[in-house]
Amino acid sequence: MKSKAKMKETAMKIVFLIAACVSVFAVALICVFLFANGIPAMKEIGFGDFLLGQTWKPGSEMYGILPFILGSIYVTAGAIILGVPIAILTSVFMAYYCPKKLYRPLKSGINLMAGVPSVVYGFFGLVLLVPLIKDTFVLRSGSTMLTASILLAIMILPTVVGVIEPALESVPKSYYEGALALGASHSKSVFFTIVPAAKSGIVAGVVLGIGRAVGETMAVIMVAGNNTWMPQGLLEGVRTMTSNIVLEMGYASGLHREALIATGVVLFVFILIINLCVSLLNRRRLHE
Repeated sequence: MKSKAKMKETAMKIVFLIAACVSVFAVALICVFLFANGIPAMKEIGFGDFLLGQTWKPGSEMYGILPFILGSIYVTAGAIILGVPIAILTSVFMAYYCPKKLYRPLKSGINLMAGVPSVVYGFFGLVLLVPLIKDTFVLRSGSTMLTASILLAIMILPTVVGVIEPALESVPKSYYEGALALGASHSKSVFFTIVPAAKSGIVAGVVLGIGRAVGETMAVIMVAGNNTWMPQGLLEGVRTMTSNIVLEMGYASGLHREALIATGVVLFVFILIINLCVSLLNRRRLHE
C-alpha cells in the first residue's frame, strides 16, 4: 500500500513538473519570438528614431512610437488616478463597513466585473461614455483620452479591489483594537491605523492595476480616437501601443510588420517591469 501511495505521489510530482515546464517554455518561446523579430527592426530603424520618433507613417518608412508610448502612459495614469481611490474606498467598505447581507452580492458583482469581456466594456464606453463626454464638453467627437481613462478606471476596479481587500483584512486586529483603546473612533481606527498598515498590499494592487490598464486593447480602441500623432490633451484622441499593433497588424508586411513586433517588445518590457515590481512588493510584504 505504501509503495502504491509513493508511486501516485511521484506520478503527481511529474505531472506538476511537466505543467510548470510547459508554462515556462511558453513564456520563453514568446520572448524569443518577440526579441528575434523586434530587435533587428529596431536596429534597422534606429533605436533613437524608433523609441523617440514622433511620426508614424509606414508609407514613408517612418516608425516613431513615442506618441503611442506616451498615449499608453497617459491613459494608464488617468485610469489609476480615477480608479484607485474608488477601489481603496470600496475595499475599506467591504472589509470594515459592509453589512453581512450585502457583502456576498457586492463581492459577486465585483468578481463578475472581472469576468466581463473587454469588448463589452468597449460597447458600454462607445454607447454611453463617448456621447456623454461629447455633449458635456461640446466636442466634435467623444473618443478622447479622458473617455479611455474613465473606461479603464472602471475595468481595473475588480483587479485592484481583489488585492487590497485581503491586504486590509490581513492586518492584525490588535492594531484596530489598540486604536479604539486609545479613544479613536471606528473610522479613524480604520483609516489612520489599518490602511497605513496595509500599504504594501495597496501598492501591489495599484501596480497590478497598472499592468491591467497598460495591456488593455479592445476597449481602448473603441473609445480612444486612435490618433497617430503626439497626444494633445485630455479631450483629444490618442492611440496606445496595444491599439497600434491590433489596428495595423492585419495588413502590415515587411519592415512595417517588424516595427509592430518591435512595439510588442517595448510593451513586453513594460509588463516585465510591472511584474518585477509586484514580486518585489510581495517579498517585502512577507518580510514585514
